[in-house]
Amino acid sequence: MIGQPDVPALPGSTIRRSRWRWTASRREAAWGWAFISPWIVGFVLFTAIPMAMALYFSLTDFDLRRPDDVRFVGLANYEQILRDPNVAQSLSITLRFAVLTIPPTIALSVGLAMLLNSPRLVGRRAFRTLFYMPTQIPLVASTLIWIGVLNEETGWVNGLLAIVGLQGPDWLNDPVWVLPSLGIVGLWGIGAMMLIALAGLQGIPSELYDAAKVDGAGAWTTLRRITLPLLTPVLFYSLLISCVGVSQYFIQAYVLTNGQPDASTLFYNVNLYREAFSFNQLGYASALAWVLFLIVLGLAILLFWSSSRWVYYAGEKR
Repeated sequence: MIGQPDVPALPGSTIRRSRWRWTASRREAAWGWAFISPWIVGFVLFTAIPMAMALYFSLTDFDLRRPDDVRFVGLANYEQILRDPNVAQSLSITLRFAVLTIPPTIALSVGLAMLLNSPRLVGRRAFRTLFYMPTQIPLVASTLIWIGVLNEETGWVNGLLAIVGLQGPDWLNDPVWVLPSLGIVGLWGIGAMMLIALAGLQGIPSELYDAAKVDGAGAWTTLRRITLPLLTPVLFYSLLISCVGVSQYFIQAYVLTNGQPDASTLFYNVNLYREAFSFNQLGYASALAWVLFLIVLGLAILLFWSSSRWVYYAGEKR
């Protein structure tokens, strides 16, 4: 300041201050590592090491019936994957199921979120709880319930169709209807995705809707110009999680159909499970698991690459 003489720094004060700052930064880093260390230990023990072991086993002829005789075969398991018709069939079924279920699942979850976000809906908090509750039921238990619901003779679905004069199909034993049946079972548990979409809707500034209303924008214009663009991060997340979920689809298909009828529900993970625990070919199953990992990784990279073209983040400059 003007009129105040410059005070010379004490000898060594700059060094002591820099040492204190360096020590404080190291202390913060140490606390950070301490807080994330449980996750690191869990990741190493339950993800990294099993993945490394699966990669090793994928290069061997590992039969569970003779665990002491593990022979190294190189890339023979991966060559067998290229010739195995079950692999191509399971990939095709998984892809068709993804195309059949992912779009309506995301659309229905967003639609329910918009409905439950409306201030005009009476009892919307109760409805939010009701729609989310199915996600808290153990997956195997809820799947067993659906066996009765979709029963051809005594199921509720065919009973409701009979009331309106329609003959319901054999949902779980007809190759034409079994994939849509599994899709219906999956739609029952969209509460988590609906909750994420609801959070995204509530994060959109209300001032934008007020301005659109003043400008005379209708419901469709508001949806197309405001809601959906600002909801694209949530849509991107839902799409990514849905793709990963379909690639890991197993429990419902295994409990309801176990790959039947006529191998029409032989999903990739069902085929992998059979190779590992029905045919005891753990080496070949490990190769299947790594191929699935590479497919999902490539799909995730493709989605992230395409996100710059259609995902909009508020405040982002274009």
